[in-house]
Amino acid sequence: MTTKNPMGEEKPVITTGIRRAKGAYRTLPMPVRYAINFALVAVFIVVGELMIDGGAINRYQSTVLQQVGIYIIMAVSLNIATGYLGQLPLGHAGFMSVGGYSCAIFIMRMMPVMGVSATDMASGSPAAVLLFVLGLLFGGVCAAVCGLVIGIPALRLKGDYLAIITLGFAEIIRVVMLNIDNVLGFELTGGAKGLTGIPKYTSFLDTFVVVAIVIFLIHTFMKSRHGRAVLAIRDNEIAAEASGVNTTYYKTLAFVVSAFFAGVGGGLYAGCIGVMAPAKFGFMKSVEILVMVVLGGMGSMLGSVVSATVLTILPEALRAFSDYRMLAYSIVLILVMIFRPQGLFGSYDFSLSRVVERVMNGDLPWKKGAKPASEPGENTKEVGADE
Repeated sequence: MTTKNPMGEEKPVITTGIRRAKGAYRTLPMPVRYAINFALVAVFIVVGELMIDGGAINRYQSTVLQQVGIYIIMAVSLNIATGYLGQLPLGHAGFMSVGGYSCAIFIMRMMPVMGVSATDMASGSPAAVLLFVLGLLFGGVCAAVCGLVIGIPALRLKGDYLAIITLGFAEIIRVVMLNIDNVLGFELTGGAKGLTGIPKYTSFLDTFVVVAIVIFLIHTFMKSRHGRAVLAIRDNEIAAEASGVNTTYYKTLAFVVSAFFAGVGGGLYAGCIGVMAPAKFGFMKSVEILVMVVLGGMGSMLGSVVSATVLTILPEALRAFSDYRMLAYSIVLILVMIFRPQGLFGSYDFSLSRVVERVMNGDLPWKKGAKPASEPGENTKEVGADE
């Protein structure tokens, strides 16, 4: 094949790649992608609310579903530090407790000021919704401040050392919640008996609206340049720093963002169970959340969602076999770690928009021999012989 240059001389041309029709691969615009995801979330929430109102889901099952949503938030927030940043913190329960106590205390103290009753919190009046949102944000900010305080010195360490120092931080938080009333001279956290009288402000609707918002914010954060910097640190911290990435800043940022969302999850948890006790946020709570991330696959948001759902429902589903349910729970974890050590999904993240695009272009799994007309990013490049 030849071509002519502006002087009229013929030059041989080497064609590389596969020639495809320009624009043959159809893609979805970004607003359409978000609209599809929003529609699915809306359908899930509406169907869930209708089933609860219709009695198909009883109060106990509704509470379990709320805890599923809460642990999804906890798992995807820990995934920022563990899966995306590549660190191993063991103090996530501490951030959860800070957010839970802060949110519950803020709401309980502000209810008389704003003229909101416990009935309003349960029914969801406009003032109650505003107080609920402010309470979650307050709990998240308090947890983020704790994350900043512990993150700056702790993230200079790696591996086991980071796990130990964050575990120690979580124990410090638990002891502070246990004894702070004696130091202050008035009741704040309730001490060993716990913080009681928390209004029932968490519902199925509230929980999964917050879940959708948290997943969206984490997804957009990881797709931004800040998220790419975090991933670069995970892949090779030395190379990232040599490329101009401020590793200290981004490691601290990821840790603080993770703590903020853990605090939001803790705020929902306080409204779900109605009692906050320091004993609920010990070492095993941090391990439980970490297991959800590892089981689903570190770096996979879908894996965190699925594993948090399964590991929250499974113990409840096996409650009839109370003598054996924890044995079955442990066997499931052992089998997964033996046969799938990278987790159920590895680092894979599901994209509904990508599936829709493949269907639009005829790229179906059962058509192994067929290929779509073109694929994104594939084009034809012609190189002159003298280039």
